Amino acid sequence: MDAVIGVVGAGRMGRGIALSYAYSGQRVALIDLKARSTSEWQQMVVTGKAELRADLNFLASVNLLNEGEVERILNLISDHHRGDASTVLEQCPIIYEGVPEVMSAKEAVFAFVSEVVPNDTVIASTTSTFLVTELAKFVRSPERFMNAHWLNPAHLMPLVEISKSEQTSTEAVTQLRTSLEAIGKKTVVCNASPGYIVPRIQALAMNEAARLLEEGVASAEDIDRAIHYGFGPRFAILGLLEFIDWGGGDILYHASNYLSKAVDARYQAPEIVVENMQQGRNGLRDGVGFFDYSEVDTGAYRKRRLGEFVALMKHLDLLPKRPASEADEPRSA
Repeated sequence: MDAVIGVVGAGRMGRGIALSYAYSGQRVALIDLKARSTSEWQQMVVTGKAELRADLNFLASVNLLNEGEVERILNLISDHHRGDASTVLEQCPIIYEGVPEVMSAKEAVFAFVSEVVPNDTVIASTTSTFLVTELAKFVRSPERFMNAHWLNPAHLMPLVEISKSEQTSTEAVTQLRTSLEAIGKKTVVCNASPGYIVPRIQALAMNEAARLLEEGVASAEDIDRAIHYGFGPRFAILGLLEFIDWGGGDILYHASNYLSKAVDARYQAPEIVVENMQQGRNGLRDGVGFFDYSEVDTGAYRKRRLGEFVALMKHLDLLPKRPASEADEPRSA
């Protein structure tokens, strides 16, 4: 039988992680270390199970599972209180910490976990606030520790951002990535930096949208409409750096230069963009940019990406409209 995944913290994030693993057939121990009376703990379990069941019922309503599977998946998640946590945790090869974003609370969890698990147990914090280097000092054998930032809703969002310190071992990172990708998640690895990857980029975009509204550039409805139909679909297909290479880094440089003067210095291009332009590394047309295209069939690559974009537009019913008479005509072979 597969090993049990440990999740310490039975709040929304902890339940989301538990659901992600259980949906893929993996047993999960959901552990609440907070001191509670028996009745308080039982009520917490009842509430948590009800929320998990509601999430699973939704998945059944959109045909991601059969209604008969709801109870089977729920039964893969076991609930545990502080009294039996030690026995359960020592059997878990991977443990996620998902308690509130309070340093003292996390320190207490890591002190408890470090005392009861073997030194090779992988421990990961789901923090969205604290650097891995700040938390690693609370963990015995910090080489097995890293942050694993799940995006909400955890059971639906595919990405998990793994942040490692200089102490984190390659073996521990590989073990965690293998576990996550086995349940269908996509992982990225970054060094210790505030905001990981997605939140750091996301914060800039959200603040800029708020500024556009604040400055009276457009209505809230039109700003979000522009995101829905312009910004969003492109970056569902092309990554941001890939998009720069696609259009040309020099285009970004000149646009940034204009905006930094016309709007604010925050638009100034970073040095890496300037250097790429000066060295003739502007992307696809130069054969190299942020990525190396020297051995890429760029024609086939463009066709593939555009095909993915058309498929997305078709799914969203956003393709250009054709006259009904022409749309109904059969195409010649």
